[in-house]
Amino acid sequence: MGTILAAFVVLALLFAGMAIGVILSNKPLKGSCGGLAALGMKDGCEICGGDKDACEENTRQVNAKRAAELGRDVLKT
Repeated sequence: MGTILAAFVVLALLFAGMAIGVILSNKPLKGSCGGLAALGMKDGCEICGGDKDACEENTRQVNAKRAAELGRDVLKT
């Protein structure tokens, strides 16, 4: 029973450490554009077509749009 409890505690600490790392990195979570294309299952990313700069530009545009919407919501109250 002690071994199971120790394993659970270790795994919980690992998960907590990874979560804290993601929070402190202050970067949004995002997928990869090459996942299915690299396997030959899909022609490419529908957003960027495999161009990493296009993915980053799309992310910037989406974030700017969300920030503008949040700004309007704050001004309504």
